[in-house]
Amino acid sequence: MENLIIIAIVAAVILIAALYIYKEKKKGKKCIGCPYANSCNGGCSSQNQKEN
Repeated sequence: MENLIIIAIVAAVILIAALYIYKEKKKGKKCIGCPYANSCNGGCSSQNQKEN
């Protein structure tokens, strides 16, 4: 019984993460979690190098 509860919790976390990624990709963000995601061309590491 305990294993089923743990599996259900892990599955719920994975489902929530997948839905979040799906929503953000649908909005057009290329680099999810990047502070420059709205203005970036997909090369987030190049944005970070410009700041330094």
